[in-house]
Amino acid sequence: MDFLVTFLDLLFTILGFAIIARALVSWLPIDPYNPLIQILYQITEPILAPLRRYIPPIGGMMDITPIVALIILQVLQAIVDSAFRVR
Repeated sequence: MDFLVTFLDLLFTILGFAIIARALVSWLPIDPYNPLIQILYQITEPILAPLRRYIPPIGGMMDITPIVALIILQVLQAIVDSAFRVR
């Protein structure tokens, strides 16, 4: 059971860092067709795309879905940790 908790904790942490990296990359003039950037998009888009349907950009330009996604991931991580560590 400890392996599962550790794995899920690591997964949430990696997803959080991937979302932060994607937000930082969006501010830089980096080629979106770069293979590493494509992998980053493939990892984060399944999380960010559904949120974009419900959260409009602020001021028409600023996308806050990465912030919302990070908050949701942190809450889910806390729920999973508390659910598995109690037993």
